[in-house]
Amino acid sequence: MDLGIDRQALVPVVQQIVSAVAEWIRKSGVSPGTRLPSVRQLALDNLLSQSSVIEAFERMEAQGLLASKQGSGFVVAQPPTVHEVHWYEGAEQGWGVFTDSSLGELKLGCGWLPDAWRESDDLSYAIREVSRIDIGGLFNYSTPLGLPALREQLLKRLTQIHVATSLDRILTTHGASHAQDLLIRTLLRAGDTVVVETPGYGNLYRQLAFHGVTLLEVPRTRGGPDIPALELLLRSHRPKCLFINSLYHNPTGTSLSRAVAERLLELARSEDFLIIEEDVYGDLQHASCTRLSALPHDGRVIYVASFSKTLSSALRVGYLSASTAIITQLVHLKTLTGIGTSRFAEAVVATLLANGTYRKWVQRLRKRLSTQMAATLQVLEDEEWQVFAVPAGGMFLWARPGVGDRSRLQACARRLGVLLSPGALFSPTGEHSEWLRINVAYADDQRALALFRAMGPARSTSTILKTTSM
Repeated sequence: MDLGIDRQALVPVVQQIVSAVAEWIRKSGVSPGTRLPSVRQLALDNLLSQSSVIEAFERMEAQGLLASKQGSGFVVAQPPTVHEVHWYEGAEQGWGVFTDSSLGELKLGCGWLPDAWRESDDLSYAIREVSRIDIGGLFNYSTPLGLPALREQLLKRLTQIHVATSLDRILTTHGASHAQDLLIRTLLRAGDTVVVETPGYGNLYRQLAFHGVTLLEVPRTRGGPDIPALELLLRSHRPKCLFINSLYHNPTGTSLSRAVAERLLELARSEDFLIIEEDVYGDLQHASCTRLSALPHDGRVIYVASFSKTLSSALRVGYLSASTAIITQLVHLKTLTGIGTSRFAEAVVATLLANGTYRKWVQRLRKRLSTQMAATLQVLEDEEWQVFAVPAGGMFLWARPGVGDRSRLQACARRLGVLLSPGALFSPTGEHSEWLRINVAYADDQRALALFRAMGPARSTSTILKTTSM
């Protein structure tokens, strides 16, 4: 079995082994109980250490992909009898549904990293360290503001990106969605009006609508919200808040320009509204950028971020920074509705921040995403897809085929097993759009490449049918 190990790649060798063997199992269609090559033989054929192969197989056994048999080595595991479906934010049937592989295995438009990109060793080490050192404290509730050790690390991080704050103005949450929910319930009431970007994050639209808040749409341009359109809205309405995604915007991948940022702050002062700035992809920054929170704003900007997109969605660790008065209200609601956040999860993240592991991880991640972004842009250019903007970083592209229609695209994607995130999912009203969110971390998969080619120019019907029947 040739695993195609690339020793120059940013991905650790053990993870490459896991990905290659999992891909072999998927493509070959082998039945449960099929014996894999021996550890010794696989290591010999691929010039690997046996310890690396053993570690990879043990990970796959923990994931339920392999099973070990005494005297027989490792075999393909029996699939679980109970099929667990997973939440997927971009399923074609509607936002935030639970889905399974019947809708498509390759989630080309999802908002997180592939499992194969995850580096579990450092996370496992941090978990062991926390369990060893803080075993007594792990059984207690966290403090109302969040774990002090984590907030100290967050203060250092925010200082590095020029966001002025203090320990008593940082609140930890169960991810960014929890932070947004606390803010909505604290700052807004049913019937209030807010401004949201469109396209934008669908789950935010639904959170606001759930609380009876009226949404005003402002188009997202390559440099941020459309200022003339926003000024027109402000003259006709009195919105309480503007929700914005400044860096590597979801779904367009664009970032806020300095001129637009400064005008937004001027409008916030003159028209008396707050700005909630979500920065969940900000750690992917590898170029100069503009954050509203890093500019003088007189307490008009609330900063929201999390580690779900870069580190682990399972840990559910997020945070926000706001004025002391707002933090006081948020702490009361957080304590009332959930007692507190997970002391254990926050201790793990604090450990990764303190020992430098997280910093090194995101450095590798930026490089890998940058390579994938360039490669995906080249493929789309070759196939004459239209790209809304060339992002300066992050993981998203907002693109559409240069030719073809929606039904053809959907049919092709389904035949290839590709699950799309179409533009309607990023509209408050579900308005139809030909644009798609593409996560470049998934775009080098052969199914994605086949889709890009099939929707390119001058593809004959026979070529399309041949491609989509692969």
